[in-house]
Amino acid sequence: MEAAKEDTQEQYAALKAEGIKSSRDAMLKAIKQNQPAFIEAPSVPAFVPYFDDALQKYMDVLKAIGGRVYLVNNYEEIIQQIEADFAGAKKVVSFEKTFAAIAEMPDATNDPHGFADVDVCITTSPLAVAENGAVWISNKEMPVRVLPFIAQSLVAVIHKNSIVPTMHDAYDIIANEEYAFAIFIAGPSKTADIEQSLVLGAHGPKIMTVFIINE
Repeated sequence: MEAAKEDTQEQYAALKAEGIKSSRDAMLKAIKQNQPAFIEAPSVPAFVPYFDDALQKYMDVLKAIGGRVYLVNNYEEIIQQIEADFAGAKKVVSFEKTFAAIAEMPDATNDPHGFADVDVCITTSPLAVAENGAVWISNKEMPVRVLPFIAQSLVAVIHKNSIVPTMHDAYDIIANEEYAFAIFIAGPSKTADIEQSLVLGAHGPKIMTVFIINE
């Protein structure tokens, strides 16, 4: 016991002479002196989509998840279709001036509770994802963030060339974007967690319609 105690004291004295005051410091020094050789991180190949036609894939997926989709040539066709699909709507709102003839242009500073009776909300989207049928909406398109969720129906307008194959591609595009609010929305609100019975509009819009401008 005495010999072991002396050895420990000698080791501690040696460490102290090197400026090491604790076993923790000694351990950290040992780790630092025995670092493994540097190895370059392996390159990760790009995710390759399993489909060729992003437009068709987007339309198929959106329909499959309960959404409506129209391929149109211009905004005039969009307005005509909205008037036909939502003829009974009492309150239609949009922040896009193109729809001023058929929608109210609300003040973004209004109390969000004032939008509780919105039947249709019309917006544009700069980005859509084929693999899940989603559109990306930020505060630039939707200054009142409650609207995409509180409206009975949500209408989004995208351009064909804004559809990317996967979420990987989408995040590459928005990686350096600056925004206060943004969300990917795919199809109408739905749930099936009660007795596996599908209910649309459970927590948001009952209907989601996407117009794709074919240009």
